[in-house]
Amino acid sequence: MQIRNTHRREMNAPIETVGALLDTLASREDRLWPGEAWPRMKFDRPLSVGADGGHGPIRYFVEEYQPSTYIRFRFTGPRGFDGFHELRMEALPENQTFLIHNLEMSARGIANLSWPLIFRPLHDALVEDAFTKAQAQLGLSPEIQPWSLQVRFLRWALTLGKASPQPYSQPVANTP
Repeated sequence: MQIRNTHRREMNAPIETVGALLDTLASREDRLWPGEAWPRMKFDRPLSVGADGGHGPIRYFVEEYQPSTYIRFRFTGPRGFDGFHELRMEALPENQTFLIHNLEMSARGIANLSWPLIFRPLHDALVEDAFTKAQAQLGLSPEIQPWSLQVRFLRWALTLGKASPQPYSQPVANTP
């Protein structure tokens, strides 16, 4: 099964400011990944081409990285995920920026079931939470996309009832 999944959110901030969030991925000061409510992104070394890691059961390595602009991760797991996901910035007029997440993969074997039933709803919620965190980190009013009943159930079931609630109801920082 061929999968193409794209999320984008307009940020009321210049591309350099939004792009700086990208460079904090998987660091102790990660200002983009919603690790407060989701498995943290971790790598075997600082963010750079070749860094190997992932989040939870999703495994990948950094295939391409242009600081403050673009990063592509190549899937290595779970089995049946053959493709990549990426984050990139797109400048808009009047100091606005699109933050864009793309996922393109071929699902094989069990992934033909696990992607639509489990991974896609969780993936979609996680990406939207990352965008919301970005807005909060930029001092903007966060646009929270409420988790669906399916996402709340999956998080409850997969954590044996210990899932944390959805975060980011307020801006957390002001940028200079």
